[in-house]
Amino acid sequence: MAKKTVADIDVKGKKVLMRVDFNVPQDDNGNITSDDRIVKALPTIKNVLDRGGSLILMSHLGRPEGARDDAYTLQPVAKRLSELLGKKVIFADDSVGPDATAKAKALKQGDVLLLENLRFNREEVIKDKAAKEDKQLREAKDNFAKKLAAMADVYVDDAFGTAHRDNASMYTVPQVMEGKPRVIGFLIEKELKFLGDTISDPAHPFVAILGGAKVSDKIGVIENLIGKVDRIIIGGAMAYTFLKTRGKAIGGSRVEDDFLDKAQELLDRAADKNCEVLLPPDHSVVRKLEAGAEHRTAVGDIDPGWQAVDIGPMAAREFAAKIVDAKTIVWNGPMGVFEIPPFDLGTNAIAQAVAQATEKGAKSIVGGGDSASAIEQLGLQDKISHISTGGGASLEFLEGKKFKAIEILDNK
Repeated sequence: MAKKTVADIDVKGKKVLMRVDFNVPQDDNGNITSDDRIVKALPTIKNVLDRGGSLILMSHLGRPEGARDDAYTLQPVAKRLSELLGKKVIFADDSVGPDATAKAKALKQGDVLLLENLRFNREEVIKDKAAKEDKQLREAKDNFAKKLAAMADVYVDDAFGTAHRDNASMYTVPQVMEGKPRVIGFLIEKELKFLGDTISDPAHPFVAILGGAKVSDKIGVIENLIGKVDRIIIGGAMAYTFLKTRGKAIGGSRVEDDFLDKAQELLDRAADKNCEVLLPPDHSVVRKLEAGAEHRTAVGDIDPGWQAVDIGPMAAREFAAKIVDAKTIVWNGPMGVFEIPPFDLGTNAIAQAVAQATEKGAKSIVGGGDSASAIEQLGLQDKISHISTGGGASLEFLEGKKFKAIEILDNK
């Protein structure tokens, strides 16, 4: 069902409570190292301001465990957002306390207020299941949501990175605001369009590239994509559970023995659906994973005492050849321990192949922090159709899961 966006409602003279994803990376001194998530929220923010609304922005940052921790303050975000907007962003020292309440009440047309980290309040992250089972938790979560909702006339969700969660700001607040406009922002609209259209009506060949550490994290994705995609390329540590299933020696490489039967079941299902599954034929291996470690290429089996940390050069070439002729590409997860060179070579080769295919007309979607980081480090952002802002959210979308936090919002 198509959802109303902020463009579909009147915001003039109204206070707009907007959930954004300002969970930005920072260095040890609290300096923002990438403002990408702030930049991607700007179109929705500017739309509200340009049409005469005032904004109350709310977000989380990190995992401060439900109590104030100044290492996770959103003050640096307020400073950066002020620079990007060219106007002062008011900052509240709390999210539902006296400072936030007073500053929200005093907002004038065109003003922007950023609340302090939502996760400084344990109520933000109370699971809906726990709230249903415990009256005290339910009341705490509801009261927190009511305080946020009372500040505004309109609710806008533009935080795709947390769209799969039932946090109070994502799910309980729009419940409380029933009867008032509850819509999505342009970032979520774009995410839903790219991911939704890709899965529902892809051009073929359709290639899925899956990497990362755990098969268990990607089982739902693989199950949902079998029958939709023409090829599934599997790299990263998760490949070694599948290779062990196929009888290959994997040395000391990471494996999830509890999922060997499931891996075989997925391979069998793929074969039944004429879905090609590609696993790495060679590997970059080390005795001990560390910077500057002795490494070599293992073709086929991996000897005892050695562990795979990246796909090998043969795998990189074979995988790239299966990518460059694709018309639709979904990539989630690196091919190895790409944060430690030279074990980034496989991931970089995949990134180059995806960009090359896109230049030839393919639609490409990259999701997951590591895959997106690889694209950005290589300067290939402009050669990818869409880089998703939500790693976990995009994964769950690819699994075919519904997002309660989006479903509850107003339909067109």
